[in-house]
Amino acid sequence: MSQTDIFFIIRWWLDLFLIGLIFYPLCKVLFRSFLDKGYIFAKIIGMGLTTYVVFILGVLHIVIFSQIEIILILFLILTITTIITVKKLDRKKKWYQEVFNYNFKLLIFEEILFFLSLLFWSYVRSSQPDIHGLEKYMDFGFVNSILRSNYFPAQDVWFPPEPINYYYFGHMVTAMLSKLSQISSNITFNLMLATLFALTFGSAFSIGLTLYANIAKKLGWIRLITAGLISGFLLTFGGNLHTIYTFFKPYVNDYPVPFWKLSFSPSTFPNSYWYPNATRFIYHTIHEFPIYSFVVSDLHGHVLDIPFVLAALALLLSMYLSKQKSLASFEQSSTLSEDLKFMKVFKYELVIISFLFAVMYMTNAWDILIYFILSIFILGSIIWINLGKIKNLTIFTYRLVLVLLLIIFLSALFILPYAVFFKPFVSGIGVLCAPNFLIQKGTIGPFLFEANHCQRSPLWQLGILYGFFYFWVLSFIVFLKKVKKKSQSDYFVLFLIFLSTILIIVPEFIYLKDIYPEHYRANTMFKLVYQSFIMLSISAAYIIVRIITYIKTIHFSKKYLPLALIYIPIALFLLFLVGVYPYFAITSYYPLPKVATSLDGTKYLSALYPTDYAAILWINKNIKDQPVMLEAQGDSYTDYERVSTNTGLPTVLGWTVHEWLWRGSYSVPAPRIGDVATIYQSHNLILTKFLLKKYNVSYIFIGDLERQKYPSIDEEKFKSLGKIVYQNGQTIIYKLNSLN
Repeated sequence: MSQTDIFFIIRWWLDLFLIGLIFYPLCKVLFRSFLDKGYIFAKIIGMGLTTYVVFILGVLHIVIFSQIEIILILFLILTITTIITVKKLDRKKKWYQEVFNYNFKLLIFEEILFFLSLLFWSYVRSSQPDIHGLEKYMDFGFVNSILRSNYFPAQDVWFPPEPINYYYFGHMVTAMLSKLSQISSNITFNLMLATLFALTFGSAFSIGLTLYANIAKKLGWIRLITAGLISGFLLTFGGNLHTIYTFFKPYVNDYPVPFWKLSFSPSTFPNSYWYPNATRFIYHTIHEFPIYSFVVSDLHGHVLDIPFVLAALALLLSMYLSKQKSLASFEQSSTLSEDLKFMKVFKYELVIISFLFAVMYMTNAWDILIYFILSIFILGSIIWINLGKIKNLTIFTYRLVLVLLLIIFLSALFILPYAVFFKPFVSGIGVLCAPNFLIQKGTIGPFLFEANHCQRSPLWQLGILYGFFYFWVLSFIVFLKKVKKKSQSDYFVLFLIFLSTILIIVPEFIYLKDIYPEHYRANTMFKLVYQSFIMLSISAAYIIVRIITYIKTIHFSKKYLPLALIYIPIALFLLFLVGVYPYFAITSYYPLPKVATSLDGTKYLSALYPTDYAAILWINKNIKDQPVMLEAQGDSYTDYERVSTNTGLPTVLGWTVHEWLWRGSYSVPAPRIGDVATIYQSHNLILTKFLLKKYNVSYIFIGDLERQKYPSIDEEKFKSLGKIVYQNGQTIIYKLNSLN
């Protein structure tokens, strides 16, 4: 990486560091049962809350989206947190002693860990930084549109003048950090990916550390750090058992067979192993996990939401570890005064968990339901334990419902400014393998019964995907039978395992209906098992450390030696299989250990479309606001819409299938396909003017792809309608005169 890239990384890190410091006093209240008092989560909650305030002010048209606005918001929050801290301050202590009055070395270690993770993935991305391929054009277009917006919601650059109808809050966070740092989005796209990687590792480290600290009789720092690092590694780097295929003759992609039916050939390890197959193993489905997402580097909702998911999970853990004692003094009766006091115990946590749920909905909507269910388990357990020997079901139900209704109300309140401009595009709940009489009926309420929709996952394939985790789950169940006293961490992990198992099972019976005919359960499985992987990774890391710690504290009888000689090699081999996946994935996608080049994600355009690239640079420098610039329209996952994506300027129509999904029907975007072709090629000046006015077009872009797709471009027509404001070889930009 160049010195300029190093400067960008340090500048970006400093902004994140300051955001974390500003929000740390709040997290110290929220995460009081954590050894680090939620230090890493201060960055996450700070990013989320700051972006949300920016969003609200933009929706209300109070303040223009700018760096000054963000700084003022952060300064206001700093003032509030300082006042709160000073009020609670022990006069014998200085303010920084109040904030950092414990384990200061742990905070330094976590910050170093975060910075090194950020630096590592920035280095990886710099070897292949291109914002090109898969969903990157969509994600980059969202970010650039937000950056060009004065107010919100941001405009859909592929379907103006409509707002973005997708889950874009995570892209707003990226845009907010870009504005704050004043670093160009072609750099911050990759820095945000590195940030997500670092936050994932750091958050998993903190959760793993806390889970282990709750069972440790003596807080040995080496063991605590090791527990955190294992958790961070499994979640951020871990794969699944699909790497077993590296020892066998490769199968044909998309047509997997059991590995025991293939030729065993370890001498040619790794047999041209293709890492994406681990995420497309079950027919017509997707079952990704974090390291694959980080490698392919789409700045998509499921990845942008990982830090917020982990913050919510950590907050529920903190509540579970601390609130049982806080509630122990309450009377076992339901009176108004008792219920109000009961609710006050949760006041800060309920507001923040509701906010995090709202962020989940605005970033990756499936996650809100998953972690709301987890919150039911956790809060229900807290309230049930609080009832003591008097297990009054009526009081339990009343108080649980009271808490859940408050969370629903607050979450809905936070979501409302976003929901006003958003139309969900799920059209029903499909039932797999429905009987014929239901298929003939078609629908019952929201449930759909469609013919030829009976895909089920073979058990052996599920075993390959999740066998590693359930090896440890079964070990944990056997372990718990041997242990007389279970810890709170044990029960919390059981909650995670139970919910994760449900999420794996659900796509075998139902799916949410979208526009994809053959891959009808792909998105349902993708979004559910992604969260299963997150929770099971944290669970497996805890179980590994828990079992190792227990074995060290007991006398190891000789009668267990044969069992150990079988169990330990199996465990180590399974760890090897999931641990080797990132090697194959990273080295396949990135040209390492080649010297890294740059963090500039748009530099590739200079080789593919050199004159178009120069025009894009000129546009970003010279055209302000968001006038509509017409460019060639093309299919999803092609290089069409490279101008709108890389500039944030809207075009008449972008990737058709994406707009079809977001707008609910193909009939909505379809007419624009022909209109774009007509504008470029028609010799009818009156019709052209009508269409240009209809779509409020201000600029016409003619470059390499336009000339390929529309070989009969009528440039004389555009000369009569406006003037050339940019020309470089065959790439021309026309600015249109007023069409009134």
